[in-house]
Amino acid sequence: MNHRKIFFWSITVALAGFLFGFDTVVISGADLSLQALWQQGEFFHGFVVMASALWGTVIGAMFGGIPTDKWGRKKTLFWIGVFYFVSAVGSALAGDPWVFAFFRFVGGLGVGASTIAAPAYISEIAPASNRGKLVALYQFNIVFGILIAFLSNFLLSGLGENAWRWMIGVEAIPAFVYMLMVLTVPKSPRWLLVMKNDRVAAAKTLRLIDPAMDVEAAMNRLEEDHALADKGETIFSPKYRFPLMLAFLIAFFNQFSGINAFLYYAPRIFEIAGLEKSSALLSSVGIGVTNMIFTLLGLSLIDRFGRKQLMYIGSVGYIVSLSLVALAFIMGWKGMAVPIFLFLFIAAHAVGQGTVIWVFISEIFPNHLRAKGQSFGSSVHWVLAAAIPSLVPLLFTSIGAAPVFAFFAFMMVLQLVFVWRMMPETKGVSLEDLEKRLTATGIHRLLDG
Repeated sequence: MNHRKIFFWSITVALAGFLFGFDTVVISGADLSLQALWQQGEFFHGFVVMASALWGTVIGAMFGGIPTDKWGRKKTLFWIGVFYFVSAVGSALAGDPWVFAFFRFVGGLGVGASTIAAPAYISEIAPASNRGKLVALYQFNIVFGILIAFLSNFLLSGLGENAWRWMIGVEAIPAFVYMLMVLTVPKSPRWLLVMKNDRVAAAKTLRLIDPAMDVEAAMNRLEEDHALADKGETIFSPKYRFPLMLAFLIAFFNQFSGINAFLYYAPRIFEIAGLEKSSALLSSVGIGVTNMIFTLLGLSLIDRFGRKQLMYIGSVGYIVSLSLVALAFIMGWKGMAVPIFLFLFIAAHAVGQGTVIWVFISEIFPNHLRAKGQSFGSSVHWVLAAAIPSLVPLLFTSIGAAPVFAFFAFMMVLQLVFVWRMMPETKGVSLEDLEKRLTATGIHRLLDG
């Protein structure tokens, strides 16, 4: 097994996650500046200016499976880089909120499509024993991008009234580098064989992955598995009801933790808690550091402990931290209390949902439906990721921060029940074996054993 090449290809593709994290969070540093510049009210600011990228992400997630299957994982990933580049330049130069929202929307298309193409590609080249760790590199790059965005915002905040343009425009540099790097990876062998029936190209990539592999035997196994699949079926076919439900629920609970709402409005939340603007931005950098450290921890544990155990740890951490944040706002605790509790929240997210979600969704659907299954799970995730942060400015001014965080804590109690009663363990199992175990005939045996 050529582990060095597999790692290099995985980390290259996972850099789409760096741009995802950077693009998602960089707007937090521009939040209050944009609201002061384009004074259109809380609702307009939340739904149009701040959430425009998220609405693009919804569309990208809904339809990103189409180019991922038709053009391939590699070509789709290249165009994702183009979208990020155009979005960064266009948003930075925008002169009114609608132009700004349009270019942010374009970047959102790239984010949504990346949550399908990148995990699908990595899961299809990775050996089963290391698949969790390698796919989770995508999540690591998301949090690394978040950290760099927070740090970049802090460093660029002193450039005057147009500092927000530099904050957003600087993303064009890593986007361009990513576009060049992704050209160096091979096409997915499973996509070449299953979607294009190109045995020669698939065999070439498989030999690069593992020179000692019996390539013909490996391709025959993949073709046999594909031959058994009903080509007319969809992810909504009765036999895939269970993996569909799993994808829906893990994405649903991911966003009802409040993670995207917090990342988008971290400086605002810290200011509500009594920190000065500069301290709020610096505390946001601390969030990014915490996120990266605990994502690395999750990355090291996901193939040892498994997906389900990490979700248990994360769920308990969510419940404790979110309850403490709600209590802090109720009691009026000022200073560092809220940032400390939110650091704990980020740590719980990074070890649990943050590490697990994209790995888990990429594993539970069969080869011929993987992109479409990824698209479904990503769409649920991003519809909620757009809707929930859009409401945050309005909710904070109407009912206050405490009830919002208390609600998120309650939703994490429900997530804990989901993990306990429904979520299967997928570590160390080949994608083809998982397909057999997660179809309708295997649900009860899987849950019992």
